[in-house]
Amino acid sequence: MNIDFLNFILALTVIITAAKVSGYISIRLGQPSVLGELLAGLILGPTVLNMLGAWPRFAADSHLSESITLMAEVGVLLLMFLAGLELDLRELLKAGQVSAIAGTLGVILPLAAGFVTARLFGIGITEAIFIGLALSATSVSISAQTLMELGVLRSRVGIGLLGAAVFDDILVVLFLSVAAVVLGSETTTTGGILMVLIRMVVFLALAVAAGFYVIPRLTRVVSNLPISRGIVAFTLVVILLYAVMSQTLGGMATITGAFLAGLFFARTNLVNEIEAGIGTLAFGFFVPVFFVNIGLHADLREISGPAWYFTLALTVVAIISKIAGSGLGAMLGGFDRRDALRLGVGMVSRGEVGLIVAAVALAQTLIQQETFSEIVFMVIIATLMTPVMLRAVYKPVASEEKDDARDDARSKTEHII
Repeated sequence: MNIDFLNFILALTVIITAAKVSGYISIRLGQPSVLGELLAGLILGPTVLNMLGAWPRFAADSHLSESITLMAEVGVLLLMFLAGLELDLRELLKAGQVSAIAGTLGVILPLAAGFVTARLFGIGITEAIFIGLALSATSVSISAQTLMELGVLRSRVGIGLLGAAVFDDILVVLFLSVAAVVLGSETTTTGGILMVLIRMVVFLALAVAAGFYVIPRLTRVVSNLPISRGIVAFTLVVILLYAVMSQTLGGMATITGAFLAGLFFARTNLVNEIEAGIGTLAFGFFVPVFFVNIGLHADLREISGPAWYFTLALTVVAIISKIAGSGLGAMLGGFDRRDALRLGVGMVSRGEVGLIVAAVALAQTLIQQETFSEIVFMVIIATLMTPVMLRAVYKPVASEEKDDARDDARSKTEHII
């Protein structure tokens, strides 16, 4: 048997086992399972054990890291699809105002704060712009997972959060595209910006049209065919096609397409069968690989000396500015302070979106390698902090429910007496 394949399945065994064990420990400690899975990735990664780079069996395989990363990307697509599947599209549209304002301010304030912080530490304008863009990005896959575990994804905060993330993604991709056009090698500035806008509009129009008129009809047809797990297979194909079209046609992140696919499949009458099939595949295999893979590609030892002052300051600014920007937007959209805080905290995680921004800038030599490592540290810490902070801001819910139950019991007792 091919030795590369043996290394691949052995690495997957280690990753999935570490993810599930650490997730179990995290739950026993009163934290979301995703926190344990992320920490497992940091421990297995170059920051501590360097599984893929130092262990002789894995280090000799040059394709192993790439293969695991590709599986992780599938994992985040399935996770965002399930997040969309949890939502009612009509409820999401009702949250349009708060989502638009929270998503917009959640981009503008971190972008400005990141730029100013970088300039105060003597970093050049070009790098400062991309640092600000990395801070403005949001990846709600981890927040969605945490809200699922808390059972509040369908609440108005959860719906507003995911809606705000869609606006956030569109704005960040637009700003990133504009920055790459203006600061990169593009020469037709106006034409490049206009093309970005056209691509987004065309993709969204086609995605919505297919979601409303094509997907429901094809779902009914496939459900009547004598195909083993036909609905699950059909759903997987649509998820992947939406992800591909989101990137290639719309110029947006692939997770946006997967999330939109989930929204449209949620309107079908086979949503329970789809959720069971995709959920088993996702949470049993692909999603743990995604969370662990974040840590496998972060080497925090690259940051040294005075650079740590900037890195820590950037991390603090990233967390505070996102909570303040998105939270203020939620309040302007009609949320009370408590729910606005919850939405703002849910937007803190940067995840793969922040890393994509940094990777694009690094590939075009618009930021240095050390700056990339600093952004990775910020992304990791912000991502690790998000489930912890979400669990903390939702603690009053459990307390209120206990108080209500206690009051009800007391009133019943007094009535009996």
